[in-house]
Amino acid sequence: MAGRIEIDQEVCKGCEMCITFCTKKSICLSGSLNAAGYIPVVFSDGGECNGCAVCAVVCPEAAIEVYRD
Repeated sequence: MAGRIEIDQEVCKGCEMCITFCTKKSICLSGSLNAAGYIPVVFSDGGECNGCAVCAVVCPEAAIEVYRD
């Protein structure tokens, strides 16, 4: 099963929980600040997603939505 994620850049506080728990290691810090002054995470270029939703479950800000194909 394939999946994809969407990260709300303005809600993300860059805690890196999703980076730590991503089973495919496909999430990384963006390198730019959001309006609140945090460095949010992004889905890596060329990254893979299996739709496991672990990233969304561990996100304390509920900034990640997971979609399964």
